[in-house]
Amino acid sequence: MMLAPLVLVGAVGQLLDSEGHFYWNVFPGMFLLTMTAAADGLHPAECGVGETCSKATSGQFAVLFMSFAFLVLGSAGIRPCSMPFGADQFDPHTESGKRGINSFFNWYYFTFTSAMLVSATVIIYVQSNVSWPIGLGIPTALMLLACVLFFMGTRLYVRVTPEGSPFTSIVQVFAAAARKRSLKQPKDPKQDLFDPPHTSAIVTKLAHTDQFRCLDKAAIVSGPDDVRAGGAAPSNPWRLCSVQQVEEVKCLIRIVPVWSTGIIYYVAVVQQSTYVVLSALQSDRHLGRSFQIPAASFTVFAMLAQTLWIPIYDRLLVPRLRRVTGKDEGLTLLQRQGIGIALSTVAMVMSAVVEDRRRHIALTQPTLGTTITGGAISAMSSLWMVPQLMVLGLSEAFNLISQIEFYYKEIPEHMRSVAGALAFCNLALGNYLSGFLVTIVHRTTGAGSNWLAQDLNKGRLDLFYWMIAGIGIFNIIYFMICAKWYRFKGAAAN
Repeated sequence: MMLAPLVLVGAVGQLLDSEGHFYWNVFPGMFLLTMTAAADGLHPAECGVGETCSKATSGQFAVLFMSFAFLVLGSAGIRPCSMPFGADQFDPHTESGKRGINSFFNWYYFTFTSAMLVSATVIIYVQSNVSWPIGLGIPTALMLLACVLFFMGTRLYVRVTPEGSPFTSIVQVFAAAARKRSLKQPKDPKQDLFDPPHTSAIVTKLAHTDQFRCLDKAAIVSGPDDVRAGGAAPSNPWRLCSVQQVEEVKCLIRIVPVWSTGIIYYVAVVQQSTYVVLSALQSDRHLGRSFQIPAASFTVFAMLAQTLWIPIYDRLLVPRLRRVTGKDEGLTLLQRQGIGIALSTVAMVMSAVVEDRRRHIALTQPTLGTTITGGAISAMSSLWMVPQLMVLGLSEAFNLISQIEFYYKEIPEHMRSVAGALAFCNLALGNYLSGFLVTIVHRTTGAGSNWLAQDLNKGRLDLFYWMIAGIGIFNIIYFMICAKWYRFKGAAAN
């Protein structure tokens, strides 16, 4: 029962964090954004076709940017914290709690994609065809509802008490290891390293591992003055760290290679909101005689695949996979990530084949007119792009959810907000990497036959997709190496 308000908030606003503070950033941001459309003084006056439109004033820009600032600050706090906070409601020391955590990430992402699906269809339709103030007012009202639901459940939620800054401990380990870099490696880590009794009720005790042994020097007791009387605490935490601190840093370092594969993975994912839309504009988007599918709405098919697949996987496939694999989650988190990367590569191959066909029909058969930018519209139905988008949606359902759950389980407990941020950093860096590749392609092919010409019929977008598929094959191999090398948290080393 305590999770009901939490899941509802995730669906309508993605508004949770462990303290609830970021509500004060998100809701004012949405309210100000709505007012820029509703209040006449906060946006330029309307202008008709052929008329000279007035520019926005500095004050109007200031209000708009202020709303964006509130939204950015709020979202930066909400997204990393909401998922760990929800998972903290389960007791990981019980079988039901472990299975609850495994299902929570699936259902959290199910509510997230369901909300995005409504936003990409209903909300956009209202904004485009009814009214911008109403179209922005609906999510603002839902955000207010999310706030109410969240605070209604505050007395029921399990709250994990913070135990200091994890980043300070990370820096201390590197500083202590650097100070003692000239010392020899300990012969017997169990005897020679500082390993006081573990007193934390939150963080799991980690066993010593033999990876990154250079960091073990941070826990070497170089003299009697390094430890306080009683032997439970260092005299100077910047000169001596515990084995627990060192192992926590090792956990973060081990995650980095696996995490980096997600950056490459997102290069394929972001194409569904860029060149897929452009391809849709230059293909036949008619559904029946009168209805025409908006080009920007094609991303809905990927969301639809995720929304349909998640409950099928969680309720039908996982119980059967448990019996086959003997694991509570059915497939391991790394296996699911690998499947997602492979499916994204398959989707890029499908995209290349479909785009080549679309372009061929546009160049060899009668076209259906031209776009605003002058590109001829191919007679090929845009529905041929749906399968590739569905496969891309399935790849996200496998990879993204398992990524988030992987970080949550493998990062030390007091750093779980960092775990939530890692997946979104992947998405951001994947967008930057995609933009970098686009820039390279423009500069390399722009002098001749530009692969990414404004008119796709004159370009070779299919070759761009083949290039991303090739990068995806490299990423699969790289991920397999990283997964084989990876040692899960708590695995014994000696």
